[in-house]
Amino acid sequence: MTPDLAEPSQDARYVVEYYYKVRWGHQEEFLRLFRKNHVPVLARETETGRILEVVAAAPRYHATEDGRWDYRVTIAFRDAAAAAAPPLGEEEMRALFPDKAAFEREEQRRFEILDAHWDVPLVGLSLG
Repeated sequence: MTPDLAEPSQDARYVVEYYYKVRWGHQEEFLRLFRKNHVPVLARETETGRILEVVAAAPRYHATEDGRWDYRVTIAFRDAAAAAAPPLGEEEMRALFPDKAAFEREEQRRFEILDAHWDVPLVGLSLG
């Protein structure tokens, strides 16, 4: 039997969990690049109201390799439309990162050291 899904409203926040599995030995490099290049984007999108909350977590202990993930970032968007909207525009990105070539190089590196990355949009469940 499938549990009842909560009825989403048009103005309900939309939550997505982003999982990152990093190649062994590169966890600190990934986190440094994430903090440097992605956290400012998330902060700016929070200022604009597109994002309501960002929470990051790492597992305390290791898991089996097939179930391993290193970092989970949970983002609560204002609503589903905000989640689907385009990210920051070119002008805003240039204001955050004047050296576009360095930013692109570092972002490429951040994804090169990933073994896997997946996104999980969440749906509320009715338990009553």
